[in-house]
Amino acid sequence: MRHDIDSIRSRFPALARTLDGTPVVYADGPGGTQVPDTVIEAMAGFLARGGSNLGGPFVTSEETAGVVAAARSAVVDLLNASSPEEIVFGQNMTSLTFALGRALARTWRPGDEIVCTRLDHDANVSSWMEAAAEAGAEVRLVDFDPVDGRLDPDAVAAALTDRTRLVAVTHASNALGTVVDVAAVAEAARTVGALSFVDAVHYTPHGSIDVQRVGCDFLAASAYKFFGPHTGVLYGRREHLAGLEAVKIRPASSEPPDKWETGTQSFESLAGVAACVDYLAGLGEGATRRERIVDAMTSVAGYERTLSARFLAGLADRPHVRLYGVPVPDGRTPTFAVAVAGHGAREVAAHLGRQGIFVWDGHFYALEVMRSLGVLESGGLVRIGFVHYTTADEVDRILAALDELA
Repeated sequence: MRHDIDSIRSRFPALARTLDGTPVVYADGPGGTQVPDTVIEAMAGFLARGGSNLGGPFVTSEETAGVVAAARSAVVDLLNASSPEEIVFGQNMTSLTFALGRALARTWRPGDEIVCTRLDHDANVSSWMEAAAEAGAEVRLVDFDPVDGRLDPDAVAAALTDRTRLVAVTHASNALGTVVDVAAVAEAARTVGALSFVDAVHYTPHGSIDVQRVGCDFLAASAYKFFGPHTGVLYGRREHLAGLEAVKIRPASSEPPDKWETGTQSFESLAGVAACVDYLAGLGEGATRRERIVDAMTSVAGYERTLSARFLAGLADRPHVRLYGVPVPDGRTPTFAVAVAGHGAREVAAHLGRQGIFVWDGHFYALEVMRSLGVLESGGLVRIGFVHYTTADEVDRILAALDELA
């Protein structure tokens, strides 16, 4: 399907916002995306109709159960999971990862090894450090190439031993945009009998995910990164979710996924989760929702590649701006970490912000990335991110704004 940028942008009320009469540019997508009209309507509609908690013998409770079931079904199609029982919702990816870590730690012993990477968001590093410390296990960190920001799956495989119990890896770096061959990492983990955990938070808005093809045991995402509400998503193979001992209160269900969902969920958010998946599916074509999602994300990836090529070509003409990470459109998402000569990261972000261009500065919780690049102590970098509603004109506006700092 053709990427109709005008039609897409018309679905996002926030994109009409202006600052001093000038349209704003949301280049902060890696920290959270805007949401389309149908997500807003779904969430407001749940609250307006009147909702109740689960388990009641009355209509509003039954309707809430339908909302939860619809959200699970939608995420099954988004990730190509095998069943709704493999989908867990929570406050956010970090909370879900900590909860899973506590459960896995009960199965580890002193001398066991957990392998993480320095390319990851700290939620996929510190969570496992905490769990490993609880079990007396050791955490090993695999380096990425600081020159081009790539992570070699062979380097991960080389770090594995017969004592490895879990391999945690990002699908795409939230700081540098690097896309990782997670299927190769999951295969390496299986070879030594280890489990694999994929952080797909940053990758999800930029490409289709297939947990069955990847072969991972667990995968986490956050709906607010793919045009939905602030809700975390955890995929886990059913045998793992059923077999692990979750930390929960006594009356809670002992069956997945309920035993992993502590307390009352945000039902209005789950209505938004289903709506944002349906929004993505509506951008594609196909006989099933899964087919439409794959088609849509293929189109999105192609469009975003043109934005990346445009931005990278612009940086090549601007020697005062230094790019960190993959220097070509392939092998990356349209997320760019840069530094401007003579200016700190916060100063650059503030300069752009005054012009209505919203970008992030700092470490973005990618502590090991910034430490490896040698910029952690100096304030980190500027992160500029595009998504499928970004226009070529907005890319040019950012480049022009960076020129003012030359």
